[in-house]
Amino acid sequence: MHNRTHRHPRRVGNRLAGVAALILVLVSGCAGTTDAGGNSPAASVQTSVVASAESGQPTMAASHPTRLRVPAIDVDARGVIDLGLQADRTMEVPADGTKVGWYTESPTPGERGPAVLAAHVDWNHQKGAFYDLHSLKPGDEIMVDRADGSTARFQVRQVAQYSKDAFPTQKVYGDVAGAELRLITCGGELDRAARSYRDNIVVYAGLVSST
Repeated sequence: MHNRTHRHPRRVGNRLAGVAALILVLVSGCAGTTDAGGNSPAASVQTSVVASAESGQPTMAASHPTRLRVPAIDVDARGVIDLGLQADRTMEVPADGTKVGWYTESPTPGERGPAVLAAHVDWNHQKGAFYDLHSLKPGDEIMVDRADGSTARFQVRQVAQYSKDAFPTQKVYGDVAGAELRLITCGGELDRAARSYRDNIVVYAGLVSST
């Protein structure tokens, strides 16, 4: 796992500038043991998809993610956990393979910008929550339930695999006009000596509606 000490701004403006170094602490540290390759919302929060005054793209008000559903790969992760920063400024990681975490310095799913959810591909000889993430296809649906009672519905636009040595930081974490989602895990070959995978799988999705 990389030891990164980069600081990064709170969730305003280009809030994900510099996040890549922190997120890579998670995705570079996906433990591989097999070859298997909340905040309470205010009552007045607006939950419907609206056009951002800045971009005209659909967005939602902030609300903590509570559940992730990806029907195409049978993911139904309740109790989405927060992933913050540890004392050494590295990012926290899920404690086991079943949990999906939201990086709290990224937008909440549905807000403008790329919200980041991450999980392990496998853990302790068991499939992780994102074991089948690589098999998603453009058009597949992703639903994120939120603490305000709304559901942000995203559609997969692209699934990509990158070597950790050639990770496209700006493409994955750069600011965007609308509300987008990134699902991230490890992939590729297992480096047994390092007990981690050589690549990252990144799913890019865009907000299409809310309920």
